Amino acid sequence: MIEARDLCKTYRVEGQAFTVVEGINLVVRKGETVSIVGHSGSGKTTLLSLLGGVTKPDFGQVMLEGIDLWSLGDDRLSELRNRKLGFIYQFSSLIPTLTALDNICLPTAFGTAVDNPADRAIALLEKIGLADKAGFYPCQLSGGQQRRVAIARAFINSPEVILADEPTGDLDEETEREIIDLFREINAESGTTFLIVTHNKEIASLADRRFAMKNGALKEVPF
Repeated sequence: MIEARDLCKTYRVEGQAFTVVEGINLVVRKGETVSIVGHSGSGKTTLLSLLGGVTKPDFGQVMLEGIDLWSLGDDRLSELRNRKLGFIYQFSSLIPTLTALDNICLPTAFGTAVDNPADRAIALLEKIGLADKAGFYPCQLSGGQQRRVAIARAFINSPEVILADEPTGDLDEETEREIIDLFREINAESGTTFLIVTHNKEIASLADRRFAMKNGALKEVPF
């Protein structure tokens, strides 16, 4: 489903080079759940951004179903991201002037993949236990509720791949379990592929394969 070939990414700060992803090769198969653990600053978020076609690598390729993402023009790449990929960021990143319902529907404004997006958004709100908050604005929601809305937003286009960066980072234990169950349910129902960056050992242990990242390098680790 997703393949990274010799991925490298270096940033320069005040003339000093920092390599955050170094020569990574990875194959994630369709329907598979893969977790990546590692300390802050190890390169996990950058790797996720590279695999999602958001950040361009300095060297190497990212293949999505055999398509080299960085061989595409901006319009085609944006369309592919919108249609195939769902992103759950480390922070909720909700639009403050939109309601919870409209925030979830937002990705459908840039594509044609979803019929009756409001109905699907309401169904997703029900799944995350926030059906009564559809008309609330982000400032009227708790941090955990905002995170749940952001998670629902990632699923609105029925993406084939979910790229999640600490998806339960600010959720209480009960809600965290509900989100884990939601991921399992969607994976079982639709074969959605999950690539999850997490510090949570329980979430990491639910994956089919687990990797550890350190100093920009990636290594598969046993359970």
